[in-house]
Amino acid sequence: MKLLLDSKDTIADGVVLLTLRDPDGLPLPSWTPGAHVDLVLADGLIRQYSLCGDPSDTSVLRVAVLREQPGRGGSRHVHDVLTAGQRIEVLGPRNHFPLVEAGRYLFIAGGIGITPILPMIEQVAAAGHDWRLVYGGRTRASMAFLAELERHDNVEIRPQDEHGLLDLPAVFADVDDDTAVYCCGPEPLLAAVEQHRTTGSLHVERFAPKAGATDGPRQEFEVELAQTGGVLRVPADRSILEVLEGSGVPVLSSCQEGTCGTCETPVLSGTPDHRDSLLSDDERQQGDVMMICVSRALSDRLVLDL
Repeated sequence: MKLLLDSKDTIADGVVLLTLRDPDGLPLPSWTPGAHVDLVLADGLIRQYSLCGDPSDTSVLRVAVLREQPGRGGSRHVHDVLTAGQRIEVLGPRNHFPLVEAGRYLFIAGGIGITPILPMIEQVAAAGHDWRLVYGGRTRASMAFLAELERHDNVEIRPQDEHGLLDLPAVFADVDDDTAVYCCGPEPLLAAVEQHRTTGSLHVERFAPKAGATDGPRQEFEVELAQTGGVLRVPADRSILEVLEGSGVPVLSSCQEGTCGTCETPVLSGTPDHRDSLLSDDERQQGDVMMICVSRALSDRLVLDL
């Protein structure tokens, strides 16, 4: 869908908030906390950004974008090229980071990782659930949405230049297994949280691949395309995505590192070798979807719904 960039506002150091709406005022697709959209910024440049507005407001979609230095060009395009009044192709919304039912919640956000967390805490707060947010960042000026968050008593703002790194042993000191823990932010924070949360419910969303996620033996296998009956050979030195693109099969992709979910593809038969940093352990065991940009096969052939 082509949406109008209604406004672009700086909301923190290096962070802009994009507000998108239908050019004809039509309602936009519904979404749930944790969802993201893909912005098609230029030919071959597709980037994912978490929705950070109000899910009940179908008149607009809002995303916040941090200028990444260095980056792969997406955030620079958003900051330097996009202007209010432009029309942008938007794909989605899709949700790989859904909010589950729980007795209580602990939210941990680092920097721009606050974006998917923001609508989550609004939902659990409105429902009267027991929750707590610990929000870290480099400096207070670099941390988006502070005004919205500081109206809650159970939000802890911890800029690194004032408090140092987040004290995770203290954060987890009284967290039991019935607490759903949600974390989004840079990889060092996610890795540290995973070390502290070894039991109970933990949900993370990554901006970069998990260390070692794509490691492992690389063998040849076949991919059968169920919709056409075609069979393609995937050599050891190429990904499924590369083989499909080289054969003219239209597929969407973006990060090409197993973090965004754009290339998620249904698996009809065969056993995937999951090497993404997105699917949960349960989703991997089910084996009915895979990220074809990085994942491979444990069986001789995969049948994909393509």
